Amino acid sequence: MSLNDRVSAERIHIAFFGLRNAGKSSVVNAVTNQQLSVVSDVKGTTTDPVKKAMELLPVGPVVIIDTAGIDDDGELGLLRVEKTKQILNKTDIAVLVVDAQKGKQKEDLKLTEDFRKRDIPYITVFNKSDLVSEKTDLKENEIYVSAKENINIDELKELIGKLSRKEENEKTLLGDIVKKGDTVVLVTPIDSSAPKGRLILPQQQTIRELLDAGATVVVTKDTELKESLGKLKTAPELVITDSQAFKRVSEIVPEDVPLTSFSILFARYKGELWSAVDGANELDNSEDGDCILIAEGCTHHRQCGDIGTEKLPQWIKEYTKKDISFDFTSGTDFPEDLKKYKLVVHCGACMLTEREMKTRISLSAEQEIPVSNYGIIIAKMNGILRRAVEPLK
Repeated sequence: MSLNDRVSAERIHIAFFGLRNAGKSSVVNAVTNQQLSVVSDVKGTTTDPVKKAMELLPVGPVVIIDTAGIDDDGELGLLRVEKTKQILNKTDIAVLVVDAQKGKQKEDLKLTEDFRKRDIPYITVFNKSDLVSEKTDLKENEIYVSAKENINIDELKELIGKLSRKEENEKTLLGDIVKKGDTVVLVTPIDSSAPKGRLILPQQQTIRELLDAGATVVVTKDTELKESLGKLKTAPELVITDSQAFKRVSEIVPEDVPLTSFSILFARYKGELWSAVDGANELDNSEDGDCILIAEGCTHHRQCGDIGTEKLPQWIKEYTKKDISFDFTSGTDFPEDLKKYKLVVHCGACMLTEREMKTRISLSAEQEIPVSNYGIIIAKMNGILRRAVEPLK
């Protein structure tokens, strides 16, 4: 697996945690064989999380994250600790770095408890082992290292590699739906908010998976869809559209041709498809005064006609005929307290890891707040939800 094979959201995220001056950054630099993080004897040198997408042997494509000390103090320190805690939401493998001279502190124990609660596999690294004369017996997921003297760094990488093999996810967007020789039509409208000169990530990933599956891929705009279908000798096995064009595309594609959207594919790939379908049906129970959270996993420049902040709120109001208010979040921002919301409507999460998206779903479920997805909501409002999810059963 080469460095360019996977986007960051598809890579295993390995995060290093610990107290200030435990040597987290030194261990990160030793493991990566790069000066990824600034190292100093001054406490709190690492402030904001440092991330690097790279190739790490024997693991493969990963994202390495160095975090601020979990014991940081002061007003700014508490904000840095909060940023560190947010990293837990996207961590696939945690590495807890402990000063071997001092042993585990209460903050370290609290972190390991957080790892267990979140079902995050972790390794405890006792750094500065060259300064310890007597070493105690270690558990299976513990290791003595010295970043300064490069002791047991290769062994630490092997431990990370073992955990990563357990974390590897062979889920695919379409592997269980499309077979070799199938023809799949992708409908990709080009509007003012589309990036110039390139396709958006869900479209790129879908095309790559279809090519890997041996399928024939036809890419067209919604305005040319009817003509494109007419040129095919036989009907395609599947049509996948941008959700914003669902209504127009569903009117063009014959009923006997399976139809879904990029966003719905990602709802299944990163989240929980059928609970998202249930969430969409909550629109029918809307009342005046309800508030809906619209959440995006990426950050981008908002333009006129933005899907999340303009089109969806307008369509939801038109569909429900209720006086509904909306809150918006993007990127890593996602509120802990969701009780004020009737519903969370999330994007396809192509820029989030699967763990990060499922953390958001779990947080919502704990507070009994339904979660749905852009594509599913749009299909619901256009009366084609059943048709749009049928190919994924």
